[in-house]
This record gives sequence, structure tokens and C-alpha cells, in this order.
Amino acid sequence: MSATSESLTPRAPRTRATSGRAMQKGQQTKAAIVEAALGLATHIGLEGLSIGALADITGMSKSGVFAHFGSREELQISVIREYHARFEQEVFYPAMSSPRGIARLRAMFDNWMKRTSIEIDSGCIYISGAVEFDDRTGPVRDALASSVMTWHAAMRRAIEQCKDCGELRADTNEEQMLFEIHGLILALHYEARFLQNLGSIERAVMGFQNILARYSAAGAAAVVAAPAKAAPAAHRPAAARRKVSVSTTTTSKE
Repeated sequence: MSATSESLTPRAPRTRATSGRAMQKGQQTKAAIVEAALGLATHIGLEGLSIGALADITGMSKSGVFAHFGSREELQISVIREYHARFEQEVFYPAMSSPRGIARLRAMFDNWMKRTSIEIDSGCIYISGAVEFDDRTGPVRDALASSVMTWHAAMRRAIEQCKDCGELRADTNEEQMLFEIHGLILALHYEARFLQNLGSIERAVMGFQNILARYSAAGAAAVVAAPAKAAPAAHRPAAARRKVSVSTTTTSKE
């Protein structure tokens, strides 16, 4: 083998290593952009995202940001995927350590409510995104709807397992029960974030308990009786912690 060939031999692995480092750096840069975009979207919505705004936040050029996604739509979809991944990590997976039945369903609701109570001070992409894309078509709406439906499917399965365990009535309609539980989350977000009503979290807890009581099977009273956990004070939204002025008429009707 010639001296020239020998001198070139060790360069191949170094080139692959360099390529690997470049790819890793590219992934880290993209993750940092998605992180910044997610933070922005929780406050101004998915439609507020722009390549230019993220370039300013990250200190990158517009072309540099664009190169990682190729389009604004792909950026929005990447944010939705990241949001959903975090939602699963905080809400779904921790609940899987609870036994099947009411205990797991309660854990899923507790975690969901806890996350919602935190997001009241910023914003929930599932909720704000639904308002932004409810009358549109396209890949962004599809990605958002798919994420929400994936979570709903998990909740529906948890309700089915409660029936299988004999803790909910056999005639319980899973879709109806899921609808009512989801309604509590939407009401909590609206009441606490927009109306800034005190006691919204406690009402959501009571609402969930009432749902369980209505659908519980005979003999499951002890399981259902354990109240859902209200969000700790540290996790309650600032809006819910502030004293809210309401009229005497409104107060007397509550």
C-alpha cells in the first residue's frame, strides 16, 4: 500500500464521527427551536408562530431556522408533537402506575387537572389550537386533532377498564362519561383563566366526584368515595390565587 493510501486510511472514521457530531448538533439546535416555539405558542397560539419571531428569540438567521423545518406548517406540527409528548409524560404515563379501574382513571384526571391548572397562567395548545383551527383543514389541524383523539382514546380505555373491574355500571356509556370529564377540564380553563373565578379547581374536583358517583356500580361506593386531589397551592394558577371581585348579585346566586 502506498504512503498516500496509508495516510488517507484513518480519515474515514474521523469523517463519520464529525458527521455524527454535526447531526447531533443539528438535532439539538432543532430541539432548542421547538422549545422556544412551544413557549411562544402557549402564550400567542400556534398561528402566532413565525420563522422571523423564532429567529429573533433564538438569535439565529431566518434561513437557519427555516432549514430545520422547511415550512411554517412543519414548525407548527413539530410544536404540537412536542406538546403531546410532554402531555403524555406528565399526565398519562405517571397514571399507569395506578391499578386499573377507578384508581387509574382518577390519577389520569388528577394529572390532567394539575397540568390544566398550571397552563391557566400561560395557555393550553389543545384548547387554543381548537379555537384557531376549528374551521380549517390541513396538516396542522390534523396533527392537533390526532393528538387530542389519542388522549381521549386513552381515557376511554380507562373507563372501559373500570367497567371490566366492576367499579362502573355495565351500562355506562364510555363516550358520554368521557364527554362529561372533558367538559370539566374545559370549564376549569374557562372559569379560572378568563373569568378568574375563585374555587374553579375545587368545583372541577367536585364535578369529577359527582360523575363517578352517577356511574358507579353497586358495591363500589368505597372506591368512588375517595375524593380526587385538588391541585396543590403551588400549582394553582395565579389567576385562581388572586382575589376576584364579583357583584353581590352573582355571589348570591352561587
